[in-house]
Amino acid sequence: MDEAKLFSGPKRSSDNNAKYMNEHSLDTEPAAANGLLEALGYEPELTRNRSTLQVAFMSFVLASIPYGLATTFFYPLVGGGPVNIIWGWLIVSLIILCVAVSLGEITSVYPTAGGVYYQAFMLSPQYCQRIVAWICGWSYVVGNIMITLAVNFGSTQFIIACVNVFEVEPGVGIFEATTYQTFLIFLGITLLCNAVSSLGNKWLPWLDTFAIFWTLAGLLAIVVCVLVLAKGGRNSGAYVFGRFEPQSGWPVGWSFCVGLLQAAYATSSTGMVISMCEEVQNPSLQVPRAIVGTIILNTLAGLLFLIPLVFVLHDSSDLIALVSGQPVPTIIKNAVGNSTGAFLLLMPLAVLALLCGIGCTTAVSRSVWAFARDGGIPFSKHWKVVNQSLGLPFNAMMLGMVIEIALGLIYFGSTTAFNAFSGVGVITLTVSYACPIAVSFLGGRKHIRNGQFNLGKVGVFCNVVALAWSLLAVPLFCMPSYLPVTAETVNYAPVVFVAFILIATFWYWVWGREKYVGPPTADEAVIDLRLSAA
Repeated sequence: MDEAKLFSGPKRSSDNNAKYMNEHSLDTEPAAANGLLEALGYEPELTRNRSTLQVAFMSFVLASIPYGLATTFFYPLVGGGPVNIIWGWLIVSLIILCVAVSLGEITSVYPTAGGVYYQAFMLSPQYCQRIVAWICGWSYVVGNIMITLAVNFGSTQFIIACVNVFEVEPGVGIFEATTYQTFLIFLGITLLCNAVSSLGNKWLPWLDTFAIFWTLAGLLAIVVCVLVLAKGGRNSGAYVFGRFEPQSGWPVGWSFCVGLLQAAYATSSTGMVISMCEEVQNPSLQVPRAIVGTIILNTLAGLLFLIPLVFVLHDSSDLIALVSGQPVPTIIKNAVGNSTGAFLLLMPLAVLALLCGIGCTTAVSRSVWAFARDGGIPFSKHWKVVNQSLGLPFNAMMLGMVIEIALGLIYFGSTTAFNAFSGVGVITLTVSYACPIAVSFLGGRKHIRNGQFNLGKVGVFCNVVALAWSLLAVPLFCMPSYLPVTAETVNYAPVVFVAFILIATFWYWVWGREKYVGPPTADEAVIDLRLSAA
């Protein structure tokens, strides 16, 4: 079998999609998008109520860069200090831009809520379509759930750290949260995010729009106040852009890589917005533009946030030793010189954290629903239902919420649970993004020529960079952040990751290898997915 045939995939895909869009170019965008969805084998069930800007805004909220960088500031601080914080962010942002371009090109051809899972199936050789789609689908769903869990858990820890800028005595905050109090706050945040996402579905695009202006206002307030007041003094430009002080215990090169975890975590949501394709008016063009445009916006917002903090950064060893693991509230408090001012400056980040949780919860519901629609999740018939009164897959959202709360109980056994949650989320999302990019690249990118977002040789370069980053990111998130390793500091991400692998493998063995058929294909028209055994 020659290579062209080996990687050709189902005959329908890109050629028919492009033909359909050309024939219906005079239709309204939502009608044309629904027609394309039907051509891909699915019945439109969700309302297309998002514009290009609103998709971009949601993508921005999923990353919530100032908040995401704030909650993970520890990693570059221990990894290499200022150089890791500034240049590490810029390097990873450029790499993730390549990931975004790669995903955008493929999404322009296959714009469904199944996202990378559907794309991996359609692009893979026919002999391994099912297994590749199974691996990608489970990775994508698990990644969405774990990142949402990490966001809500990180919000909990960040809010507690914000409250503790008020101290009863130096170094002792007013709220020394116990384990069960921390869990209850996490539980409240998770329930709030699910309530807003489900009951306020039609208002979510406007909430995302609000988040953009809220973030801009908060960023400007932090930048101005921190740099103008700077009670602890200001560092030199040479320190901010050239000081490298690894404190992780790892060799210098790997320590710098550890510092990249902050940026990798903050940008891990890059492909999550693809699951919203069936709620976008012209997903073949709007979603790719939103994915790529948001990375550029995030890069600038991240630099605007990080550079002022490094200019007023002092006593990094003390910041690393903080019990909360959240250096940013302390940095801002030291810069403005009083607790009240610091608390007010931190509030925009805390609100953004909640908005990020709402956006991630929305993405979880769509990714679970899309995979269940094709029978990839146990008892799929329950999770693929769309609640018509709410206009969203409510059952799928509740499944995600229950899993997040159940996993949150791990915190009672290990206070380093947040590291495991975020680590597994990045690992699984990275694997899911790499699947369609890899099969597309190995197949000669033939399908891309029919898409509306074809970047040619630039796209080829981006594919190579994205796949190289995937090979680094997976082991990076499995390693401890610093040495020596103790029971409290060990990285449990590989354990949780392997547990999900075993679950997915078990379900494939007992059910998937016989009954899982994957997404509908043109050759078979619309496959009857009413699998009674699901």
